Amino acid sequence: MGKTTLLRLIDLLEIPSSGEIYFDGRCIPESGKQRVEIRRRMAFVLQKPQVFNLSVYDNIACGLRWRGEKKDRTKEKVDRILETVDLRGYKNRNARTLSGGEAQRLALARAAVVEPEVLLLDEPTANLDPISTEKIEQFISYLIRQRNTTIIMATHDMSQGQHLADKIGVLLNGRIVQIGDAREVFRLPQDEEVAKFVGMENIIAGRVTANAGGIVMVDTGNNVIQAVSGCPVGEEVNVGIRPEDIILALSKSESSARNCFRGEVAKVTSLGPVSRVEINCGFPLVALVTRISAEELNLQNGREVYASFKAAGVHLIRKENRQNLSWQRRQ
Repeated sequence: MGKTTLLRLIDLLEIPSSGEIYFDGRCIPESGKQRVEIRRRMAFVLQKPQVFNLSVYDNIACGLRWRGEKKDRTKEKVDRILETVDLRGYKNRNARTLSGGEAQRLALARAAVVEPEVLLLDEPTANLDPISTEKIEQFISYLIRQRNTTIIMATHDMSQGQHLADKIGVLLNGRIVQIGDAREVFRLPQDEEVAKFVGMENIIAGRVTANAGGIVMVDTGNNVIQAVSGCPVGEEVNVGIRPEDIILALSKSESSARNCFRGEVAKVTSLGPVSRVEINCGFPLVALVTRISAEELNLQNGREVYASFKAAGVHLIRKENRQNLSWQRRQ
């Protein structure tokens, strides 16, 4: 089962081969009046915006008209949402002349103007330019914060999930493998598969050799990494470190970071405002640093650097049953 299929099931466009769907605590039947009534309480915006061969105004108004909304009330609602999605000057234009970003904002406005209890979005910013993406994200945030709309959105954009979502579900190989807030999912992934998926590039095998007051020592073969954890001595673990938590310097400095390793730069890749730096510290590390920092440090292949990171930034995953072992509070 993929993300689009899941959204279609929630929107009652598909019937599950097994199991049941509940809405507001009630099991939804496979057919009948109740199913239609529940569908009217939801709205679905596809990845590729669908617009009618009508004006922008009439596209947005159609849902209200189908619901029997009065003409003056329809005009009030449409004008207000046109302002919100920055399409006020386009109200009389044919919707099919809009750009991709404008058409997607129109589709979102058409869905939101009927004030659904649940709004389903299938990658609403896929293939859009940064400015259009920002406008759509602002509108989604407005619906969540100002209108208190429940939104279920599928996205591959990790940063989008982090700054828009209250809860994130990770869907891998047809299964939802982890649900939590942004911190839990991105900083406390429950297994190696999720860790890799959410960008925790540094995953190092090791064994816990000591635990003193919640600070554990993990032997990785060539080095020892310190972590904040309740993991018992003797446990086989995978050490997870996010690349943005690693600080690079040309000399060993005094800091609160318990972990500091000398290494050699193996590769530097420019990613626009940041640079991805691969380092050999006796074990491989990947760090993300700003472009300015990379230039100031003159990072290049063969350059000797010190990589440091805090024990609290280290996440341990038990190998045996892939259980989250970080000391931090879990829901």
